[in-house]
Amino acid sequence: MIYITRREQFNAAHKLFREEWSAEKNLEVFGKCANPNWHGHNYELFVTVKGEINPETGYVLDLKTLKDIVKKYVVDKLDHKNVNLDVDFMFGKMASTEVICMEIFNQLEPHIKDAGVVLHRVKLVETENNYVEYYGR
Repeated sequence: MIYITRREQFNAAHKLFREEWSAEKNLEVFGKCANPNWHGHNYELFVTVKGEINPETGYVLDLKTLKDIVKKYVVDKLDHKNVNLDVDFMFGKMASTEVICMEIFNQLEPHIKDAGVVLHRVKLVETENNYVEYYGR
């Protein structure tokens, strides 16, 4: 089994808050991440797929194919967007890095499968010190 990874980057704003909570409680629980005027990150996204090497091409998957899938179904939807307001697959969900990472995996998995490989992992780096990894259900 061979694993290959594609790295992409995108910039996005978000806010952590619960509508049913007061501004004070949101601030207490989420701190600066509950800023009513949003805040943003320069995210790094790592998508790892796994499979067998095709003996004719020497590839598990052409990395251009992986790039095109990630760009179409994730980066184009998130880059320079407000995660809470603009991103269809995040409507009604908490915009934490954990949930964003899981939802990215869910967006990519069927398209990666259609390309003939298995989505192994999505890693989403929010800051140089914080990242989330999701390996599916």
